[in-house]
Amino acid sequence: MSQRPLEVVTPDAPPPVWAALRNEAESAAKAEPGLASLLNAVVIAHDDLAASLSYQIARKLGDQELRAMSLREIADQALRSDPAIIGKVEADLKAVFERDPACKGYVQPFLFFKGFQALQAHRVAHWLWTEGRETIAFYLQSRVSEIFQLDIHPAAKIGGGVFVDHGTGIVIGETATVADDVSMLHGVTRGGTGAERGDRHPKIGKGVLLGAGAKVLGNIQVGDYAKVASGSVVLKDVPKGCTAAGVPARLVNCPTCDEPARSMDHTLADVVYDYVI
Repeated sequence: MSQRPLEVVTPDAPPPVWAALRNEAESAAKAEPGLASLLNAVVIAHDDLAASLSYQIARKLGDQELRAMSLREIADQALRSDPAIIGKVEADLKAVFERDPACKGYVQPFLFFKGFQALQAHRVAHWLWTEGRETIAFYLQSRVSEIFQLDIHPAAKIGGGVFVDHGTGIVIGETATVADDVSMLHGVTRGGTGAERGDRHPKIGKGVLLGAGAKVLGNIQVGDYAKVASGSVVLKDVPKGCTAAGVPARLVNCPTCDEPARSMDHTLADVVYDYVI
């Protein structure tokens, strides 16, 4: 009978996300006693990431119509319904820490970054949508829009490891999809081009970087590891690994830098292609 191999733990390996978040919260509570109660209530008092995040979502978005306790139960149910959801949450936290030079750890985005918080609330709303609970999904979308100034339709499909920097003014339409490891800044819109119904919103590939104020409109494809420059208006497909810039957008660099969403490289290299897409 074969034995299961022993798990090798590297001494220098970082702790799991939940352990790191809890350790940071404990250290912060000691360093800043005035926030110890908050840190204890949101993070330290809980046994796992799902419980802590459901508490945080309820604390931020609960109101007189949907009380925090009820919202907490709904969020906890959603986060525990599928292990993949918490896996995406963990990847999102790592993405913020790795890509935002202003981020000092996991506690900062978990407690204070509205882009991260809005994305996690959307994950709960999307679960509600897939369960056929459209009215409460729309209610949660509305609360996210009111509190965080982001508008993400609950039907939109968003992968893991997504970094929403700043977040203000982001709009993501109903039939939009966002693959893993995407980074986007404030003012980004993924919308339609008219009043048509059906599949009408952009499909954003893996590792794409969407600069501040970028508008990607219509049922188009932005290929893996592509880059859309700040302020650009994209109305046609962007090939994999290319940069689109301008109004209307042109291809100005193919290939672009490796993994632009991870490097957060917003620069434009020398023009290789220059034609309207």
